[in-house]
Amino acid sequence: MAIQLSRLQMYWQTGDRTLPSVLLLVGGLLLTILISLCQGAIPLSPMEVWQALMHRGDSLHQTIVWELRLPRIVAALVVGAALGMSGALLQGMLRNGLADPFVLGISAGAGLVAIALLTLNVLQAWVPLGAWFGALLTAALVYGLGLVGRSIAIERLILAGVAVSSLFGAIQTTLLLLADDGRIQAALNWLIGSLNGRGWPEVAMAGPYVAIALLGGCLLARDLNLLALGEDLAMGLGTSLLRSRLLIGAVASLLAASAVSMAGLIGFVGLVVPHGVRLLVGYDYRWVLPLSALGGAWVLLLADLLSRLGAIELPVGAVTALLGSPLFIWLLYRRSGRRRNG
Repeated sequence: MAIQLSRLQMYWQTGDRTLPSVLLLVGGLLLTILISLCQGAIPLSPMEVWQALMHRGDSLHQTIVWELRLPRIVAALVVGAALGMSGALLQGMLRNGLADPFVLGISAGAGLVAIALLTLNVLQAWVPLGAWFGALLTAALVYGLGLVGRSIAIERLILAGVAVSSLFGAIQTTLLLLADDGRIQAALNWLIGSLNGRGWPEVAMAGPYVAIALLGGCLLARDLNLLALGEDLAMGLGTSLLRSRLLIGAVASLLAASAVSMAGLIGFVGLVVPHGVRLLVGYDYRWVLPLSALGGAWVLLLADLLSRLGAIELPVGAVTALLGSPLFIWLLYRRSGRRRNG
C-alpha cells in the first residue's frame, strides 16, 4: 500500500509547471476579453471601452458594450467553463480520454428536444429550457441503462450513450426532413452551436446552475484522483464507486445541459481542453478540474472572437470544430511521442 501511495504522489506531482500554466491561462483570457470588447462592427479603443464600462462617454458605446458585447462574452465564458469541466469530469470518471458530453448522449438528448420545438414551431421561446430538461433526462436514462446491480459498468454506460445518441440522431434527421425550409435554418444554427444574440436573460437562466456545478465539480477532485488508481485500490481506500460515479455524472450532466441550453451543440471544447490542461499541469484533478474550466472559457471566447472577424459571422461551433480537430490530432501525436521516449 505504501508503494502504491508513493506512486500516486508521483503521478499527481505537478512540479513547477502549475503557476506558469495558471498565469498563461489567466493572462490569455484577460487579453481575449479585452480584444473581444474592442472588436466588432464598430471598433472601439480600450479607453472607449473603459469609459463605456464606467457608464461614461458616448451612449452608443455604452449600449454596444453593455447590451451586445459584454453579455455575449459572459455567455461564452459560462458555456466554455461548463464544457471544459464537464469533459474533464467525464474523462476522469470513465478513465477514457475520448469521453465528452456527446459520448453519453447528453448533447443528443438536448438536441432532440430543441429540434422538435423548432421544427414543429411550438413553444420556441422554451427551447433553452427544453434542451436543459432533455439533456438531464437523457443522462438519467443512460445512467439507468448502465447500472448493473448496485454498480455502474463503464463499458455498458458508454455503449448505452452511443446507442441513445444514434437513436436520437436518427429522430433529429427525420424531423429536419419533415420540417419547412424556413425552420430548418434555425434548427441547423442551433445544432452547430452559436452565441449570436445571447444576452443577459440566457446568462441569468443558466449561470447560477453552472456556478454551483463548477464548485461541486472541484469538490470531486479527490474521488477522481482515487478512481484513477483503479477500482480495487479506490474501494480499499474507502471510496464508494457507485456514489462517486453518480455524483460525478450528475455534476457533469448539469454542466453540459446548462451549456447546451445556452449555446446549442458545441463540440471539441470538452474533449480537447482537458487533454491540454493535463499536458500543462499533470494528472492531479485538484488542478485539472479548475484549469479545465478556465481553459474552456478561454478557448470558447477565442473561438467566438475568431467567428466574428470575417465579413460573415460563423457559428462558434463550426470554429471550435475547425480548431479542435487538428489540435486534438497534435495532442495525440505529442502524447504518443512522450510515451515512446518515456
